[in-house]
Amino acid sequence: MDVLHNAVRSYAWGSRTALAEMLGREVPAPHPEAELWMGAHPGDPSRVVGPDGAVRSLLDLLAEDPRGQLGERFAQRWGGRLPFLLKVLAAEEALSLQAHPSAEQAALGFAAENAAGVPIDSPVRNYKDPSAKPELVCALTEFHALAGFRDPHRTVKLLRALEAPDFAPYTELLAVQPDANGLRALFTTLITLPQTALDALLPQVLDACVLHVKERGEFDAECRTALELGEAYPGDAGVLAALLLNRIVLQPGEAIFLPAGNLHAYLHGTGVEILANSDNVLRCGLTPKHVDVPELMRVLDFSCGDMPVQRGDEVSPGLWVYRTPCPEFELSRLEPGPGVPIRVDHTGPQILFCTRGEVVLTTARGERQALRRGQSVWLAAGDPPVLVEADVPAQLFRATAGAE
Repeated sequence: MDVLHNAVRSYAWGSRTALAEMLGREVPAPHPEAELWMGAHPGDPSRVVGPDGAVRSLLDLLAEDPRGQLGERFAQRWGGRLPFLLKVLAAEEALSLQAHPSAEQAALGFAAENAAGVPIDSPVRNYKDPSAKPELVCALTEFHALAGFRDPHRTVKLLRALEAPDFAPYTELLAVQPDANGLRALFTTLITLPQTALDALLPQVLDACVLHVKERGEFDAECRTALELGEAYPGDAGVLAALLLNRIVLQPGEAIFLPAGNLHAYLHGTGVEILANSDNVLRCGLTPKHVDVPELMRVLDFSCGDMPVQRGDEVSPGLWVYRTPCPEFELSRLEPGPGVPIRVDHTGPQILFCTRGEVVLTTARGERQALRRGQSVWLAAGDPPVLVEADVPAQLFRATAGAE
């Protein structure tokens, strides 16, 4: 059992308070802090301090003893790599409109960019590795997101409610074919509009959103989001595309799973995110970063309907598991308290991260480790089971590899 020292990543959309408060540092931070990374991603691996005081990265620990750290089965399954990455994501502003490839798509894209000689660190590189990047985000605060295409009939109702005359022909593309194919046609048309057409259409749509909000219309939240995005990214086709997506509000403890091909954009809030250990992102708008619409269209899934929101399955008192089909990861929520100790059994590698209160971890060998909010530990596959105890209600999240 090793305490982890984790990297904070700064992006313009991050918060100057959320991570600083969580980590017990000065508030506000001098610049926006967006993500806390826990794991063995080559870009920012966690570090551990050994008994001799030497600092080593988790990446080095895995390289030195993959079977001991990951277990024989997981070391063989994942080639000695940790298959998941755990993050805290703190969004003060909207992230880009994006999707992630499947494993097959990532392998093909990675090979193609290598063959084309695109440097791995190039800002126009889409595929940094040959892996899929499914993810699950669980809210720590109220968390707002756009994710997945809304039911087409609801979207037609929304677009007609705006009563923007010049937008009517675009609405009819979906009205005459209210299914995945209609969504593909409308999305493709909007995201590829010439800038001159976009500059004429977008102000009219946003003016209609203002009127809808003033009249307290049915789609108030969707219109407010469009207005916020329009202010942050003037002239961006992603503002129109965002009107086609489900607008989701997660309460603390609620989560959504985002499979390959799911178009999404996180809007605001703090959450725990677990994902496959990949850095492949395809963007189509709402960002100053590289945008590749044709490549995103190749991987996008136009399945439509409500996004399932889950609170996890309570498998024992104080322990909830969030189910996904991913072999790379599994996320659990632990809420120990007086009279509610939680035993953590495992057959593979784990990261435990404290998000509320303070706990004491005790192993079967008698090792004890106090853990307070913002701290995390690494449990190797060879470590004994851990008992998690707290004098007052606390909360942790556990990241581990998924079931085979």
